[in-house]
Amino acid sequence: MLIIPAIDLKDGCVVRFVQGKSNKKVYSSSPFKVAKHWVKQGAQFLHIVDLDGAFTGSPKNLNIVKDIVKEIKVPVEFGGGVRSIETIKSILDLGVKRVVLGTRAVEDKVFLKKAFSKFKEKIIVGVDAKDGKVMVKGWKMGFKNTDACEFSLYLKELGFKELIYTDTLKDGTLSGPNIKELKKLLKITGLKIIASGGVSSLEDLRKLKSLSKEGVSAVIVGKALYEGRFTLPQAIKMS
Repeated sequence: MLIIPAIDLKDGCVVRFVQGKSNKKVYSSSPFKVAKHWVKQGAQFLHIVDLDGAFTGSPKNLNIVKDIVKEIKVPVEFGGGVRSIETIKSILDLGVKRVVLGTRAVEDKVFLKKAFSKFKEKIIVGVDAKDGKVMVKGWKMGFKNTDACEFSLYLKELGFKELIYTDTLKDGTLSGPNIKELKKLLKITGLKIIASGGVSSLEDLRKLKSLSKEGVSAVIVGKALYEGRFTLPQAIKMS
C-alpha cells in the first residue's frame, strides 16, 4: 500500500482545509521545499491539489507544479480545476504523471469518455463524496444527487481500473477514515481505490492496510503528516 503525501496549494502556499471549507491553515510558503522534504523522507509519489483551481474552475498554480516536476524525481499527480482536454494535455506536457479529474468528469459524460479514450491511465477520477453522494466545484455542492457507488461503477464500465475516494466530511478532520463506506465501495465496484480523508494515526493506516487485499492500493495523507501525528518514514514502514 503506497503512502502518498498531499500538497494542497492556495495562493502559492501549502495549506490544509477542513472538509474543503475556507478555513485554511498555512503550513509553508514554499511548496517546492515541502515536496523536496517529502521525497527526502521517502515519498515515492506526490499528490498535488490546486485549491484555487478547484474553486475557480481553472488551475492557478501550474508554475509551482512545473518547478516541482522539473526538480523532483518521483511521479506527481495533479488535480484542481481541470475541466478541458486542452488543460489535461498542458499539465501532462509539464511532466505530471497523472491528472486527477473531478467536477467535469461528474457533470459531463461525453467529456469523460473522450478524456479516457485519449489519455487512459494518465488520468484518474477523484470521487469526492458526502453522505454517499458525489460533490463537485470544490465540494461546494452535490451533482443531481449522484450516488458515489453508481458513479464508480460507471467509471469501471468506461475502463477505469482505479479511482481516488475522498470522504469530504472526514477530510482535514483527523477523525479517522470512513472504513465502512470504503468497504462498501470496494465490494460493489471491485476497483482499486486510493483512500483519502480523515487519516489521523498509524492505527488508521493499519486499518486501511487490512483492506489492501480487497483493493485499497494507496492512501493520501495530508494533515496528519503536517501536524506531526506520525512521520512519513513511520507511515511507510506501517504500509
